[in-house]
Amino acid sequence: MSSIEKLVFEFEMQKLQKQTRRHFLMDCVGKIGGLAMAPLLFSCDPGSNPAKSMGLNLSNRDLNPLSPLAPPFASKAKSIIYLHMAGSPSQLELFDYKPELVKNHNQPCPESLLAGRKFAFIRGVPNLLGPQANFAQHGESGAWVSDFLPHFAKVADEVSFLKAVHTDQFNHGPAQLLMQTGSARLGRPSLGSWVTYGLGTENQNLPGFVVLTSGGKTPDAGKSVWGSGFLPSVYQGVQCRSKGDPVLYLEDPSGMSRDLKKNVIEAINSVNQEEFNTYGDPEILARINQYEMAYRMQIEVPEVMNISDEPAHIHELYGTEPGVESFANNCLLARKLVEKGVRFVQLYDWGWDTHGTDHDGSIDMGLRNKCGEIDRPMSALLLDLKQRGLLEETLVVWGGEFGRTPMQENREGKTMGFLGRDHHVDAFTMWMAGGGIKRGASHGTTDDFGFQGIEDQVSVHDIHATILHLMGFDHEKFTYDFQGRPFRLTDVEGELIRKILA
Repeated sequence: MSSIEKLVFEFEMQKLQKQTRRHFLMDCVGKIGGLAMAPLLFSCDPGSNPAKSMGLNLSNRDLNPLSPLAPPFASKAKSIIYLHMAGSPSQLELFDYKPELVKNHNQPCPESLLAGRKFAFIRGVPNLLGPQANFAQHGESGAWVSDFLPHFAKVADEVSFLKAVHTDQFNHGPAQLLMQTGSARLGRPSLGSWVTYGLGTENQNLPGFVVLTSGGKTPDAGKSVWGSGFLPSVYQGVQCRSKGDPVLYLEDPSGMSRDLKKNVIEAINSVNQEEFNTYGDPEILARINQYEMAYRMQIEVPEVMNISDEPAHIHELYGTEPGVESFANNCLLARKLVEKGVRFVQLYDWGWDTHGTDHDGSIDMGLRNKCGEIDRPMSALLLDLKQRGLLEETLVVWGGEFGRTPMQENREGKTMGFLGRDHHVDAFTMWMAGGGIKRGASHGTTDDFGFQGIEDQVSVHDIHATILHLMGFDHEKFTYDFQGRPFRLTDVEGELIRKILA
């Protein structure tokens, strides 16, 4: 038997085996199992279907899992830009001004702040550390903003501050997972994946969920913070680059014409479609969509990811520099992406872990330099969205995974070589702007040292519930069945933060 004859023989045998399995599984087991399952199926609560429980009709997704859907109820926002400062900036140097901390600088920390507490690094009795920035009130709202953020001070009236956010994770990886997926453990879908699953995307030539990174590294929790977890993989974030090719392997290899690539994809997807018709596995549907999306992206991605053609006044506004990887470039790209119909844009900026172990990690010099990298572009993003009429329908979220202590960090009872603060879970500041958020508001209050929230505290789950509400979802009904039970982003917690809603 020749090699060609052998190949044909093996192919026919595989085809026959597949037909035999299909006959046995579908015609035999399917009918017998159907008899046993009938009472369960016909008595099943319609709410157990994740699509029905959300009030969605997913039938039009049989061919395209990213097709746009209307939310269950009227939404304030159409898209989200989430700015995550990986490592966690100090709220005490930026937004939460505490005169008592100034007065008690370098004094031993009161025992009341230490009793029963566990910190990542602090041991013994540390000294209080006064703010290493100068504060002033700004705008009609009188918001306190430090001189580390002079550009942002001018747009403070556009945002709502959350001054008493708390979490239960003081290590970066688990805290980032909790902030981005609603769970400190691996395996849950990210916020962007939930939103894209529920709403799809308006531009079918671009991913629904785009991730941009800066600062030289990805977050401590890795790419799982934009993963799709147990949702089909088509809903995970697509990482793009602001330097070089925006997406790796997007260009065709030498000798591959666009028509030839189209024929190859059509051939591959015809096989995938047959497999999906046979087994109904949503991952096969995701694979079909990803092949087709990659083909379509070749046309639109290079254009939307190119900032060189932006006018000079836009580059001046953002402080952008084409051809480099920077937070400024990513902010401008975020505006371009939501303008083109992308549903969720996630920006991660690494380098905010200010323990005081070196110059870059110091709370005075290092933090000031990091703020200098984001101050102008994040302020420009708000202004640019507003002048284009996009801020009303775009929700912008800013924050880290936790806060910083009002005490100076010490390790083994000794202070570090530079001024720094330890991880802190009891109180930190985030802000939101745009899509349905009240302008010029401040929600939540901390004690005299900024150690703990004493009024209007909010949790990570509360923030997620509010974000989903602004996108048109009831967080308690927005579920996905997995491993025998319905899961949701907010797990079994979460309350709407009504006081910051416009």
